[in-house]
Amino acid sequence: MFSSTEFAIRTKRRTLPILALSTFLFSTSLFAETNFTVDRKPVGKGAYELAVTGEPSALYVSTSQSRKLDKGGVVYRLDPATLEITQAIHNNLKPFGMAVNHATGTLFIGNTTSSAVTAIDAKTGDVKKTLVLDERKRTKEVRPFAPRELVVNEATNTVYVGGLGASSVLWVVDGENLTLRNTIEGLGKSATGLAIDPKASRIYMTNADNELIAIDTTTNKVVSRSKLQEGEHFYLNLSLDTANHRAFITDSKAAQLLVVDTQNGKVLKEIALPVSLAVLYNPQRNEVYVTHRESGKVSVIDAKTYKVLDTIDTPTHPNSLALSADGQTLFVSVKQPGSRDKEPTSPDDVVRISFK
Repeated sequence: MFSSTEFAIRTKRRTLPILALSTFLFSTSLFAETNFTVDRKPVGKGAYELAVTGEPSALYVSTSQSRKLDKGGVVYRLDPATLEITQAIHNNLKPFGMAVNHATGTLFIGNTTSSAVTAIDAKTGDVKKTLVLDERKRTKEVRPFAPRELVVNEATNTVYVGGLGASSVLWVVDGENLTLRNTIEGLGKSATGLAIDPKASRIYMTNADNELIAIDTTTNKVVSRSKLQEGEHFYLNLSLDTANHRAFITDSKAAQLLVVDTQNGKVLKEIALPVSLAVLYNPQRNEVYVTHRESGKVSVIDAKTYKVLDTIDTPTHPNSLALSADGQTLFVSVKQPGSRDKEPTSPDDVVRISFK
């Protein structure tokens, strides 16, 4: 989920395995006896979040490019069936997070390091407008809020952008003209996770204070804060099963995936998994997908029994997730090893996992 996965956690880098899977597209016989097939292709440096549109069918990938050599970044449009790049949309600011309003055909990009959000026409690739959400200049004493996750209410054309900080915020943005409607403050330390239930008029956020926060989108007020667990945790991302009032929440500090009742904030299940980053619920298959950045794997979980159905190798650092409209294809951005001092020499990849 993105962007700021590198704001949220510091990972121990590992050397790339001898089998450099990211250098070519493969449709693998390695998985011939499983319930899925895997294809993989390099895209660009600094790949973070993904978004899928239906008309026309396209997969978008935000890439921040080189930290040292490139001022801005690129949003790539890919053919979901082949993973071929069909368009490169250049952005003067580095893109990280991503959300789409399918009704208006607009991509919304979080420019984390610039405290901004950018609107892009999904059909033409034209950059429509950029809004700076926190205009403060970064100094030793001042740390502007960093946009991370974005979600969209298509019915109201409202974009919600989480801003990380010592006491995080949620920006409420008009998607039509990209103007700031409201800022909801006091959402805890490093509120990274963000999800929306439009029908219930709820936004849910998680933070480093072990909280699940519910916000009423009709009033822009916090309606509940639930302390989920004691001890050392960092709830990075969440995904909703709105029909059954469940939130699936990843933890970068503990080897678990939490299942939480969104109606009362009670933990329903602690699923034993490696420490996790991104999570995505698939209502069509009633499955949950989780990326494990350090172990280089993606878990497939039965959302009814909470059993792990498959563990898919996606070395080196699987990052963000997106689903096809029919729920039968999962897309994963996969980052190469690197650090602030030594950038990766190879581009990051996109993996397509097609379920049978």
